[in-house]
Amino acid sequence: MSTVHTLRFKIPKLALTLLFSSLVLAAQNPPSDQRTNDAQHAINDVKFKIAGTIVNSITGAPLNQARVTLADTADRRNRAFIITTDNGRFTFGPLYRGKFSLEGAKRGFIPAAYEQHEQFSTAIVTGTDFNTENLVLRLTPLARLSGKVIDESGDPVRKANVALYLENHQAGMNRTVAVAGDSTDDEGYYEFPSLAPGNYFVSVTAKPWYAIHSFPSANNIDRTVSPALDMTYPMTFNNGATDSQGATPITIRGGDHLQVDVHVSPVPVLHLIFRTSQDEQQGVPMPVFEKRVFDSVESIGPEGVAQISPGVYELTGIPAGKYSVRVREPRAQESTQSNEMNLAKDGQELDVAQSVPTSSVKLTVKMPVREPQPKQLNIGLQDSNMRPIAYSVMDAAGELTFDNIPPGKYALVIYSANKRYSVVRIVSSGVETSGHLLTVPAGSSLSATVFLAVGVVSVEGFVKRAGKPSSGVMVALIPKDPQSHLDMFRRDQSDSDGSFVLPAVIPGTYTLIAVEDAWGFQWLQPDVLNRYLQHGQNLTIGELMTNTVHLPDAVETQPH
Repeated sequence: MSTVHTLRFKIPKLALTLLFSSLVLAAQNPPSDQRTNDAQHAINDVKFKIAGTIVNSITGAPLNQARVTLADTADRRNRAFIITTDNGRFTFGPLYRGKFSLEGAKRGFIPAAYEQHEQFSTAIVTGTDFNTENLVLRLTPLARLSGKVIDESGDPVRKANVALYLENHQAGMNRTVAVAGDSTDDEGYYEFPSLAPGNYFVSVTAKPWYAIHSFPSANNIDRTVSPALDMTYPMTFNNGATDSQGATPITIRGGDHLQVDVHVSPVPVLHLIFRTSQDEQQGVPMPVFEKRVFDSVESIGPEGVAQISPGVYELTGIPAGKYSVRVREPRAQESTQSNEMNLAKDGQELDVAQSVPTSSVKLTVKMPVREPQPKQLNIGLQDSNMRPIAYSVMDAAGELTFDNIPPGKYALVIYSANKRYSVVRIVSSGVETSGHLLTVPAGSSLSATVFLAVGVVSVEGFVKRAGKPSSGVMVALIPKDPQSHLDMFRRDQSDSDGSFVLPAVIPGTYTLIAVEDAWGFQWLQPDVLNRYLQHGQNLTIGELMTNTVHLPDAVETQPH
């Protein structure tokens, strides 16, 4: 169930308010101060209930003292809540014909709506054709992950940085992203106390308490430091791997209390040579080392720098590994970005001569015809892994600039508080391309004009399976050339009567599909998506359309 529904009820707003007041008190009789004949008729016509049981999704045991909230999806100000009985039961009534969201919450459990998947859920429709009195609302118990970080001597590591990563399967893609962080206490403990089920990874970055870094190549530097002290801990994962490609997941189920200790072992730091022709009076450009960790990039700065001779510097504190190196010129906007390089030898010289210069990107935004410019419009650049690269706000002239952008292909993503916008075409150097993908060459000052479309049309319809309404089904509106128009996708989950609403649809050509059990797998992959598109409904939303589109034919559900 999406957050926007276009619904029509027979009962005036006054009657709705009275009804929801009676829900809180579990009143069975209509209020005495009857205001209008319409309100009285609506109240007398009430005869439906929404009732059921809240249970532990793992054990099936009923949950008492859980809070259950019921809200009218047409006006969420009309809401009520009750607390479940000892057997986990709840009852809302009497109710009118309508559509309601049902949500449950209890301490120690993940709050959830009825049949929730990702941010979607199934709304409950009341009426003579629907059984709404035997519902089961499932809550999953929270899990906890804790452990110790232990050094090579078996002692706890204090003040270690611990990062938690999660395999994320939302929106039809598989990505592993950082979701939380902690720092170990004096006994080396870390804890992540409130986790949902999933596959997780833990990484640790720390520095040995005894570490002292030397500069053997630098002049006038004490070289008496023992090599045994010139050490560091590499980023280490829960299975001991020092690279995310070798990390193994920790599978966490609802209610698990797992302890995972991470053992770190010291390795010698690298002493790297960096040359620059920059005038030292203007400042010295310092490299920043970037390491790919799953589907993101994390920066690691050198821990020490010493001058060897004019224009030559020694850097230390970086363990061996694969890095890309970013160098930004002081007092300037320019920077360079190297390809990934393998740093393995002590005394190795950073070869940044082959680094690729970054670029600036100036965008001029053209709003749709008759669409006023919003007070604030934010535009971001995302790479192929949907990782944010840059972010800026459009000025009053409809322009914005991104600096220090590495060469590559990026998606332009639009953020606005009130409306959904999408980049439908881009013009750069006289060449027009459709979609929201922008190619940035190396070392360029790129200027481009981006044309926006605004989503004002909603698409409403029903999902059926073998002629009967099908609830809890993922409904997706797929644009033509989906890989170039990811921001034009719209999704919903069908309600108990099989209905769905897809809001803020951008003008374009689409295929509508409905797939059972489609949550949590890579349905966005082209080979998978094409299988469903062959049996979908074609739909075109014109640029001048402003009204809600009511589909005359039900969408047939496809199996996963």
